[in-house]
Amino acid sequence: MSEIDLVTGAFSYSGSHIAQRLLEAGRQVRTLTAHADREHPLQRDVEAQAYRFDDPAALVRSLEGVHTLYNTYWVRFDHGQTTFTNAVENSRMLFCAAQRAGVRRVVHVSITNPSIDSPLPYFRGKALVEYALVQTAMPYAIVRPTWLFGGQRDVLVNNIAWILRHVPVFATPGDGRYLVQPVHVDDLARICVDAGRQGDDCVIDAAGPERMPFAQLVALVRTAMGNHGPVISLPPALMTAAARALGLVVGDVVLTRDEITGLTQGLLVSHEPPRGEIVFSRWLADHASSLGNSYANELQRHFAA
Repeated sequence: MSEIDLVTGAFSYSGSHIAQRLLEAGRQVRTLTAHADREHPLQRDVEAQAYRFDDPAALVRSLEGVHTLYNTYWVRFDHGQTTFTNAVENSRMLFCAAQRAGVRRVVHVSITNPSIDSPLPYFRGKALVEYALVQTAMPYAIVRPTWLFGGQRDVLVNNIAWILRHVPVFATPGDGRYLVQPVHVDDLARICVDAGRQGDDCVIDAAGPERMPFAQLVALVRTAMGNHGPVISLPPALMTAAARALGLVVGDVVLTRDEITGLTQGLLVSHEPPRGEIVFSRWLADHASSLGNSYANELQRHFAA
C-alpha cells in the first residue's frame, strides 16, 4: 500500500493541483477541508476530513499515518470570524498537531517576499506562519509562489478578463510599471511535490519564466479578449474605492487595499531563477476563449452555506 500524504484544501485551488499530482504518482491522499461535502472531481479519490481547530486531539488524529503534509491553508482577507490572526494561530496548531502525529515532512505554500515587519497583514501573516513551522524543528520545505494563474479555478486572470469583457473601462492602480511574474498552478504543484521528495530543509520561490510590468499583463489579456476599451490609471486610494464599488455589484471582494499595495510595491516577483516552465503569454493565447465568461466569486466559493 502506498504512503499517505495530506493536502490541506485539496478541493480548493492550488491544493487540488497538488493532490492530483500526488495521486498520479501513486500516493494515497487525505485532505483537511472546510467543505468536506462539496462536490469536487477528486472526492472519490481523496479521503476528506474537516478541519478541527476546535479540538487539538482530533486534529492530531486526522494527521496520524501521514508521511508528508502539503499545507495550502490560508485566508485571502478578513471576513467575519475568519481573520489573518486566526489563520496564523490555526496554522501553528496544524504544525504542532503534525509534529505530535509523527508527520515526517511539511511542504508549506507561502508567498514571495513575506516579512514579519511588513505593514500588510497578508505578507506579515505569511512570515509568521513560516516562523511557526521552522520552530517545530520538523523537516520542511517552504514554497513561495508569486502570482498564480491557470486551472479551472483561476481567479486573478479570469476576473481581469471578466472585467474587460463586461465593464466599459478598465482601471489599474498607479502607473502599472511595477513588475509581476505569474506562475502556473501546475508548475507550483510540481515544485511542491518535488520539494516533498527532498530531505533537506529549504525555502524556494515558485515563479514563472516571464516577468513583466502589470500594465503589459493587462494589455496581453485585453488583446486576447479582443477588447478595445480604454485603460485608465487610478491612484491606489481611488483604485481601492473603485474595487469596493465593483465588489458591491458582483457580491465579492474584488481587490483589497493591501493587495493593491503589495502589487504596486512589486512584491509578486521573485529574485531567484524561475522554476516555472509554463509561459503566461503562450498559455493566454491558448485559453483566451474560456477566460472571463463567468466571474470567479471568492466569497461564494469559501463562505457560501
